[in-house]
Amino acid sequence: MNTTNSDKQNSHLDLNNKDVQDVFSIYEDYAEVPYISPKRDLENWLHLVRIGSEHLVPKRSMVRYEEDILPGHLILLWRINFGTFTNESVFPKYFEYDYGINGRQALDELQEKGYARELSATDSLDYLNAAQLKAILKHFEKTGYSKLKKPELMELAKKELTEEQLAAQFKLRGFQITPEGKALLAKYPEPVDRHPKKKY
Repeated sequence: MNTTNSDKQNSHLDLNNKDVQDVFSIYEDYAEVPYISPKRDLENWLHLVRIGSEHLVPKRSMVRYEEDILPGHLILLWRINFGTFTNESVFPKYFEYDYGINGRQALDELQEKGYARELSATDSLDYLNAAQLKAILKHFEKTGYSKLKKPELMELAKKELTEEQLAAQFKLRGFQITPEGKALLAKYPEPVDRHPKKKY
Protein backbone atom coordinates (compact mmCIF):
# COMPACT_ATOMS: atom_id res chain seq x y z
CA MET A 1 0.00 0.00 0.00
CA ASN A 2 1.31 3.41 -1.00
CA THR A 3 1.69 5.39 2.24
CA THR A 4 4.36 7.80 1.01
CA ASN A 5 3.75 11.22 2.57
CA SER A 6 0.37 10.02 3.89
CA ASP A 7 1.13 11.97 7.07
CA LYS A 8 1.15 15.24 5.11
CA GLN A 9 -2.45 15.24 3.90
CA ASN A 10 -4.14 11.97 4.87
CA SER A 11 -3.19 11.40 8.49
CA HIS A 12 -6.92 11.51 9.34
CA LEU A 13 -7.64 8.32 7.39
CA ASP A 14 -7.93 4.87 8.98
CA LEU A 15 -5.50 2.71 7.04
CA ASN A 16 -7.26 -0.40 8.34
CA ASN A 17 -10.49 0.62 6.62
CA LYS A 18 -11.19 -1.52 3.54
CA ASP A 19 -12.36 1.40 1.39
CA VAL A 20 -9.31 3.47 2.36
CA GLN A 21 -7.06 0.54 1.47
CA ASP A 22 -8.79 0.27 -1.92
CA VAL A 23 -8.20 3.98 -2.58
CA PHE A 24 -4.54 3.66 -1.66
CA SER A 25 -4.25 0.64 -3.94
CA ILE A 26 -5.69 2.60 -6.88
CA TYR A 27 -2.96 5.19 -6.38
CA GLU A 28 -0.24 2.61 -5.71
CA ASP A 29 2.04 3.82 -8.53
CA TYR A 30 1.71 7.52 -7.64
CA ALA A 31 4.38 9.53 -5.84
CA GLU A 32 1.79 9.90 -3.06
CA VAL A 33 -1.93 9.37 -2.57
CA PRO A 34 -4.04 12.50 -3.22
CA TYR A 35 -5.89 14.17 -0.38
CA ILE A 36 -9.10 12.36 0.56
CA SER A 37 -11.59 14.49 2.44
CA PRO A 38 -13.13 12.85 5.52
CA LYS A 39 -16.49 13.89 4.05
CA ARG A 40 -16.02 11.88 0.86
CA ASP A 41 -18.26 8.84 0.41
CA LEU A 42 -15.46 6.42 -0.42
CA GLU A 43 -17.69 3.46 -1.22
CA ASN A 44 -19.67 5.45 -3.78
CA TRP A 45 -16.55 7.17 -5.18
CA LEU A 46 -14.83 3.81 -5.68
CA HIS A 47 -17.91 2.52 -7.48
CA LEU A 48 -17.94 5.54 -9.81
CA VAL A 49 -14.24 5.08 -10.56
CA ARG A 50 -14.79 1.43 -11.45
CA ILE A 51 -17.59 2.24 -13.91
CA GLY A 52 -15.67 5.17 -15.38
CA SER A 53 -17.94 7.96 -14.11
CA GLU A 54 -15.28 9.44 -11.85
CA HIS A 55 -11.66 10.20 -12.75
CA LEU A 56 -8.47 9.91 -10.78
CA VAL A 57 -6.20 12.82 -9.93
CA PRO A 58 -3.57 13.02 -12.72
CA LYS A 59 -0.31 11.41 -11.67
CA ARG A 60 1.67 14.57 -12.46
CA SER A 61 -0.40 16.49 -9.88
CA MET A 62 1.02 14.38 -7.05
CA VAL A 63 4.70 14.99 -7.69
CA ARG A 64 6.19 17.47 -5.22
CA TYR A 65 8.63 20.17 -6.21
CA GLU A 66 11.84 20.74 -4.29
CA GLU A 67 10.02 23.33 -2.17
CA ASP A 68 7.80 20.49 -0.84
CA ILE A 69 4.68 21.78 -2.56
CA LEU A 70 2.39 20.21 -5.15
CA PRO A 71 1.06 21.67 -8.42
CA GLY A 72 -2.22 22.37 -6.60
CA HIS A 73 -0.40 24.76 -4.29
CA LEU A 74 0.65 26.73 -7.36
CA ILE A 75 -2.94 26.90 -8.62
CA LEU A 76 -4.04 28.27 -5.24
CA LEU A 77 -1.19 30.78 -5.33
CA TRP A 78 -2.27 31.82 -8.82
CA ARG A 79 -5.83 32.35 -7.54
CA ILE A 80 -4.52 34.52 -4.70
CA ASN A 81 -2.56 36.58 -7.20
CA PHE A 82 -5.85 37.92 -8.65
CA GLY A 83 -6.43 39.85 -5.43
CA THR A 84 -9.96 38.53 -4.89
CA PHE A 85 -9.23 35.60 -2.57
CA THR A 86 -10.33 36.02 1.06
CA ASN A 87 -10.75 33.97 4.20
CA GLU A 88 -14.39 33.57 3.16
CA SER A 89 -13.62 32.25 -0.33
CA VAL A 90 -14.87 28.77 -1.16
CA PHE A 91 -12.29 26.23 -2.24
CA PRO A 92 -13.48 24.73 -5.55
CA LYS A 93 -13.95 20.98 -5.74
CA TYR A 94 -11.11 20.71 -8.24
CA PHE A 95 -8.49 21.28 -5.54
CA GLU A 96 -9.32 17.86 -4.11
CA TYR A 97 -10.50 15.97 -7.18
CA ASP A 98 -8.12 17.34 -9.84
CA TYR A 99 -5.08 18.40 -7.82
CA GLY A 100 -5.29 16.12 -4.79
CA ILE A 101 -4.77 18.79 -2.15
CA ASN A 102 -6.58 20.05 0.92
CA GLY A 103 -7.19 23.68 -0.07
CA ARG A 104 -7.34 25.10 3.45
CA GLN A 105 -4.23 23.23 4.53
CA ALA A 106 -2.43 24.34 1.37
CA LEU A 107 -3.32 27.97 2.15
CA ASP A 108 -1.73 27.60 5.59
CA GLU A 109 1.36 26.02 4.06
CA LEU A 110 1.75 28.79 1.49
CA GLN A 111 1.71 31.32 4.31
CA GLU A 112 4.11 29.34 6.46
CA LYS A 113 6.55 29.12 3.56
CA GLY A 114 6.27 32.85 2.90
CA TYR A 115 4.60 32.63 -0.53
CA ALA A 116 1.38 34.37 0.54
CA ARG A 117 0.19 36.40 3.50
CA GLU A 118 -3.08 37.34 5.11
CA LEU A 119 -3.79 41.06 4.96
CA SER A 120 -4.49 43.18 8.01
CA ALA A 121 -7.95 44.56 8.70
CA THR A 122 -6.77 47.97 7.44
CA ASP A 123 -5.53 46.47 4.19
CA SER A 124 -8.73 44.44 3.82
CA LEU A 125 -11.07 47.43 3.80
CA ASP A 126 -11.30 47.21 0.01
CA TYR A 127 -13.24 43.94 0.39
CA LEU A 128 -16.05 45.74 2.23
CA ASN A 129 -18.83 47.68 0.54
CA ALA A 130 -19.75 51.30 1.22
CA ALA A 131 -22.60 50.37 3.57
CA GLN A 132 -20.29 48.23 5.70
CA LEU A 133 -17.68 50.98 5.85
CA LYS A 134 -20.30 53.51 6.92
CA ALA A 135 -21.56 51.17 9.62
CA ILE A 136 -18.05 50.92 11.06
CA LEU A 137 -17.59 54.68 11.03
CA LYS A 138 -20.99 55.13 12.66
CA HIS A 139 -20.06 52.62 15.38
CA PHE A 140 -17.13 54.82 16.36
CA GLU A 141 -19.30 57.95 16.14
CA LYS A 142 -17.34 59.50 13.29
CA THR A 143 -19.00 62.23 11.25
CA GLY A 144 -18.94 63.67 7.74
CA TYR A 145 -19.11 60.39 5.88
CA SER A 146 -22.73 60.17 4.75
CA LYS A 147 -22.13 61.40 1.18
CA LEU A 148 -18.72 59.84 0.70
CA LYS A 149 -18.04 57.13 -1.86
CA LYS A 150 -16.20 53.91 -1.10
CA PRO A 151 -12.61 55.13 -1.82
CA GLU A 152 -13.19 58.16 0.40
CA LEU A 153 -14.77 56.04 3.12
CA MET A 154 -11.73 53.77 3.10
CA GLU A 155 -9.37 56.71 3.44
CA LEU A 156 -11.42 58.14 6.31
CA ALA A 157 -11.44 54.79 8.11
CA LYS A 158 -7.67 54.44 7.70
CA LYS A 159 -7.14 57.98 8.99
CA GLU A 160 -9.52 57.87 11.92
CA LEU A 161 -9.38 54.26 13.13
CA THR A 162 -6.58 52.02 14.36
CA GLU A 163 -5.87 48.48 13.16
CA GLU A 164 -7.15 47.16 16.49
CA GLN A 165 -10.42 49.05 16.17
CA LEU A 166 -10.99 47.83 12.63
CA ALA A 167 -10.00 44.25 13.40
CA ALA A 168 -12.69 44.06 16.07
CA GLN A 169 -15.40 45.15 13.62
CA PHE A 170 -15.08 42.62 10.82
CA LYS A 171 -13.46 39.24 10.21
CA LEU A 172 -13.11 39.39 6.43
CA ARG A 173 -9.45 39.36 5.36
CA GLY A 174 -7.86 39.28 1.96
CA PHE A 175 -4.72 37.42 0.94
CA GLN A 176 -1.75 38.69 -0.99
CA ILE A 177 0.95 36.89 -2.91
CA THR A 178 4.50 37.78 -1.83
CA PRO A 179 7.51 38.44 -4.11
CA GLU A 180 8.67 34.92 -3.22
CA GLY A 181 5.30 33.60 -4.34
CA LYS A 182 5.52 35.44 -7.65
CA ALA A 183 8.98 33.97 -8.17
CA LEU A 184 7.62 30.49 -7.48
CA LEU A 185 4.87 30.90 -10.08
CA ALA A 186 7.47 32.05 -12.58
CA LYS A 187 9.69 29.07 -11.76
CA TYR A 188 6.93 26.51 -12.33
CA PRO A 189 4.52 27.89 -14.99
CA GLU A 190 3.28 24.52 -16.28
CA PRO A 191 0.42 23.85 -13.80
CA VAL A 192 -1.13 27.28 -14.39
CA ASP A 193 -0.60 27.00 -18.15
CA ARG A 194 -2.57 23.72 -18.16
CA HIS A 195 -5.32 24.93 -15.82
CA PRO A 196 -8.67 25.87 -17.45
CA LYS A 197 -8.89 29.64 -17.46
CA LYS A 198 -11.78 31.88 -16.48
CA LYS A 199 -11.93 35.34 -14.99
CA TYR A 200 -11.73 35.46 -11.22
